[in-house]
Amino acid sequence: MTTRIVECVPNISEGKNPDIYNAIAKSCEKIAGVKLLDVDPGFATNRTVITFAGSPEVVVDGAFEIIKMSKELIDMRNHQGEHPRMGATDVCPFVPVSGVTMKECAELAKKLAKKVADELGVWVYLYEEASSKPEWKNLANIRLGEYESLSSRVGRDEWKPDFGDSKKLDAKFGAVAIGARKFLVAYNINMNTTNKKLAQDIAYNIRETGRSKRVSYPDGDIVKGPNGKAENVPGIFTNCKSTAWIIPEYNCAQITMNLTDIDVTPVHKVFEEVVKQATERGMRVTGSEIVGLVPKQSIMDAGRFYLKKQGLSTGISEKEIINVAIKSLGLNDVAKFNPEEKIVEYKFKRKNRLVDQTLEQFADTLASDAPAPGGGSIAALCGNLAAGLGTMVTNLTHNKKEYTGVWDEMAKWGPVGQNLKDWFLEAIDKDTDSFNVVMSAMGLPKKTAEEKKLRNEAILNANKNATLVPLSVLEKATEIIPLLQTVSLHGNTNCISDVGVGAYCMRACAESAAMNVRINLLGIDDENFKQDCMHRLNHALSMVRLKHQEIIETVEKSF
Repeated sequence: MTTRIVECVPNISEGKNPDIYNAIAKSCEKIAGVKLLDVDPGFATNRTVITFAGSPEVVVDGAFEIIKMSKELIDMRNHQGEHPRMGATDVCPFVPVSGVTMKECAELAKKLAKKVADELGVWVYLYEEASSKPEWKNLANIRLGEYESLSSRVGRDEWKPDFGDSKKLDAKFGAVAIGARKFLVAYNINMNTTNKKLAQDIAYNIRETGRSKRVSYPDGDIVKGPNGKAENVPGIFTNCKSTAWIIPEYNCAQITMNLTDIDVTPVHKVFEEVVKQATERGMRVTGSEIVGLVPKQSIMDAGRFYLKKQGLSTGISEKEIINVAIKSLGLNDVAKFNPEEKIVEYKFKRKNRLVDQTLEQFADTLASDAPAPGGGSIAALCGNLAAGLGTMVTNLTHNKKEYTGVWDEMAKWGPVGQNLKDWFLEAIDKDTDSFNVVMSAMGLPKKTAEEKKLRNEAILNANKNATLVPLSVLEKATEIIPLLQTVSLHGNTNCISDVGVGAYCMRACAESAAMNVRINLLGIDDENFKQDCMHRLNHALSMVRLKHQEIIETVEKSF
């Protein structure tokens, strides 16, 4: 139940007039579901980097609004700035954050490109992962000659844009490059020195481009090859651009870097290498700093890395894993790292969720005269409790000396249980949300024949979705089975009663969800849909009933 999030980072050619760049940035917020995350103007470059995000369904429209507004407010015929540029909106990349593939982002880029060309009449070039030809994967090749060269491209096949009339240039706007790329993490590592040269020595070692070979580092003579040119030593990390600087307000040197592919070059691996090299040079790393936003997965990977390094279970909560990462990377060293503000996915947390209530508040809400939350949300809660109990037993077994033989097994199932627990937690609100959509559909106008038709269609679709939510909860309950089977057979025997309670919670989850599916099917006039749902229901429910009984029999043998 991962939230699908795409980041979009339009760069516009205006960084001096806040009235203009703020108006352009805020235009994306016209689209429901789009969240403006950052507006970063540069006076010297006369350029502003805008960052917003949303689901794949809304980001194209958000980007279009920005490009449209930049066309209205920016005149490239008068633009001057230090940064290379060719259009009012110069570049507009889509970046997959969670639940979205690079291929999907490339398709979003093409969809936006067509819309921009068709509706705004401007040239669009596709770049990076959306590029139409190998040489245009590199943005620099597309932007060659910048805005001033565009007039010479008119009618030339080799410069024909991917979208737009190649014989008609909008001189006021210029051209825009739209593409898809991976998430870029701006990352700084703090040193216990103000000597830039020492920090830079490490920066040159780790960056992809490497450094000139020297007789000795950092000040030895440069070694030259037979051709008289300096020999190069490749850097340690690919997808890493790095240098060093002094930050007076921090009173320290930083190794500053852009990590352009954190799947290949993750934050924690770079941090570990810098710690190693700093130690070799008599320095200490005091911490690090993430500039801007970071995907949750990057921080979670770091937390798990350090837990494994300590020989501890990774089957703990997301919050705990993130806290381990923050402490291990020293992310609070020079500035406070607030996960709610720094992790992209957390910026999209909905307010007023049921799961954010205290236990007492939730119980009061449940017992009120409001029709939701109801049985569907409680079914999901039972699944959450079942997975939570199973996970608890893995953690109370792992690293216990009398259970050495099953440590690996517990380490395997702990994270599985945590993921199940989190899935069911999200389903608590999802069930209530689906019920509210049904209520909204019921309230649609029904005076005319057309209104009645639209209302009936909306009610049918809402009822189908409200049925599929508890059905997914029921089917997910089957995934708790192997977790509870494992801990019933190999878990800490002091926790065997907890395993039994978990099994009963799993059974309650499945039976309750099935009951909600059945009652929702009564309001659906689609026999094929109903038959498919009942087939899936019977299969999942029979499996849970059977395995529940087996687990309980195993538990009972302990008493």
